[in-house]
Amino acid sequence: MDSNNVTVIGLQWGDEGKGKVVDAIARTSRYVARYCGGANAGHTVVVDGETFALHLIPCGILHENVLNILGNGVAFDPAVFVEELAALHCRGVRAEAENLRVSTTANVVMPWHKLQDRLSETSLGNSRIGTTARGIGPCYSDKANRSTAVRAGDLVQAETLGEKIDRIVGIRNKTFAALYGAEPMDPAAIFDEYAAYGETIAPMLGNTGQILRDGIAAGQRVLFEGGQGSMLDIDHGTFPFVTSSSVTACGVPAGTGIPPSQVGTIIGLIKAYTTRVGAGPFPTEQDNEIGDSLRERGREYGTTTGRPRRCGWFDAFATRYAADISGVNELALSLLDVLSGLDELYICTGYKCDGKTLGAFDPAVMDAVQCEYDTASGWSEDISNCRTFDDLPDAAKAYVDRIETLLERPVGLISVGPDRLQTIVHHTQVEDLK
Repeated sequence: MDSNNVTVIGLQWGDEGKGKVVDAIARTSRYVARYCGGANAGHTVVVDGETFALHLIPCGILHENVLNILGNGVAFDPAVFVEELAALHCRGVRAEAENLRVSTTANVVMPWHKLQDRLSETSLGNSRIGTTARGIGPCYSDKANRSTAVRAGDLVQAETLGEKIDRIVGIRNKTFAALYGAEPMDPAAIFDEYAAYGETIAPMLGNTGQILRDGIAAGQRVLFEGGQGSMLDIDHGTFPFVTSSSVTACGVPAGTGIPPSQVGTIIGLIKAYTTRVGAGPFPTEQDNEIGDSLRERGREYGTTTGRPRRCGWFDAFATRYAADISGVNELALSLLDVLSGLDELYICTGYKCDGKTLGAFDPAVMDAVQCEYDTASGWSEDISNCRTFDDLPDAAKAYVDRIETLLERPVGLISVGPDRLQTIVHHTQVEDLK
């Protein structure tokens, strides 16, 4: 059967503005579900000038009548979750079992995961990957290892939780002492802390896969909210400088428990330029005045870490690859307003390697390529008050058209500022947004 669901994913290295687009579509949805990543994500939503920065809780929490789901594929950090709950409650936002649920089978980020992240990164020196040190990678490693994993459902089973913590801490203390000379962790203190988290989240725990399948069967829309960006995908990104989960649309069924046929319309988020946080190849990077200007104008500092982002020109060659992997139906273009004031713009349309033009994108060779660029005219006008495509300067319209041509997909939404209202509805296929 046809699906009216929507999946929103990033097509670059993250930070594409997923929070704002998810917020825009959430008002038309019954469910908003996270399927990958963890507290290493940072989704920002601005409502009437008020900024909300969310890391674990889905952006649908800012809408009435939306049930927000943390699926089984999420690396669930209860410490961050409880902190976000408290922050939302202080600001008058409802976040409780009636509108927020957590999969009992989501794997839990534990203190030893965060410690391992920090110790491992430090030991790598100049070869470090550039993680957020939130324990995401080690959590997913334990998920695959199985015998050292803790799941959200364990947090409300005191005997099981205590046994697991005692056993795993015993292993980790020996390992961390031998490898890094680290001080031992206290299993009793960890148990007390995480058992308390279990009491807080107990009403929210459930079989979220069944909740979503039942909703879909009833004809209710599910909005799947991606984390990070496709170029950070564990399988299809710039390995090893990637995250530890499947962040493309391919990860939705496994991360939520819904059939592949129900992924729905796939919206690929792109910035009007490109950014990256941490180490790894970045062919269009501008480590110069242009990059500095983009960083300051776009406020390109990590929502989660505060780290300055590396900035460069739009890479259509890499983005087309990411769009093809997920079968993206339409694009959402963010931060177009940041390009205002630049006389000339550059778009990467292909790569050369060893003097030869590459016929197909290959993330494994990105650190050895040179970009082939098209140029485009810039514009001087402030476009933050534009509300229709026709309001845009001709050069800005031509830039959008060029992206549609290169990626062979329509641009459905255009963001010209951080607020909800600073959005232009263009060629979207999502009925309720037209």
